[in-house]
Amino acid sequence: MARPQLQTAMTFPFSAVLFDLDGTLVDSASDIAEAVNRMLVELGLPRVPEARILGWIGEGAHQLITSALRDAGSTLEADAVYARFMVHYEACLLLDPRLYDGVVDTLQTLRDRGVRMAVCTNKPSRFVPPLLAAMGIDGYFEGVVGGDSLAWRKPDPRPLLHLAAQLDVEPARCLMVGDSETDFAAARAAGMPVVLVSYGYPRSFDLHAAGALAVIDRFGELLGLE
Repeated sequence: MARPQLQTAMTFPFSAVLFDLDGTLVDSASDIAEAVNRMLVELGLPRVPEARILGWIGEGAHQLITSALRDAGSTLEADAVYARFMVHYEACLLLDPRLYDGVVDTLQTLRDRGVRMAVCTNKPSRFVPPLLAAMGIDGYFEGVVGGDSLAWRKPDPRPLLHLAAQLDVEPARCLMVGDSETDFAAARAAGMPVVLVSYGYPRSFDLHAAGALAVIDRFGELLGLE
């Protein structure tokens, strides 16, 4: 009787998992907010609360800058300040990022079960490896796609499909795990099941009404999927 129970406990219903980064694996909101505020101050504009900036995270740096400038009433375009924002973004990258509870144990268990893993984020690609390394989780992922790695970014499905091809896993056998409508839309368009986390940066997206495979409150709940 023990052997079948052990086998069931050690299985996972997907061959690969693709993870969003900010708001899913890592709580980086305070660092991103500080970068935005340093840019605003440099432009002579007032700082804004972190809670407001949370609503702008998820669609890449260009859209983040655009949202901040429009909120401040500036007529500047994102392209005009992008280079300076990247300086602040890099300076703030590792101020206080934190893994969400259960991330390391869950990633380790998934790897032990033979699940292949990758990261698909809209974060500028050059900042992804140092953040993963600083968090001690870089060794779990066989592929990483950032917001400027390809000609497309989420919610376009092609970054997800690119990673699925790189892992040599059919899209339907890949699970996307994210925290926002951007992640959900990309997964749906790619033909991938999607799990949403409730603790990230969903903006105004109604996670529970979206029709995801599951909405989880703790990262470790991934291991209970059937």
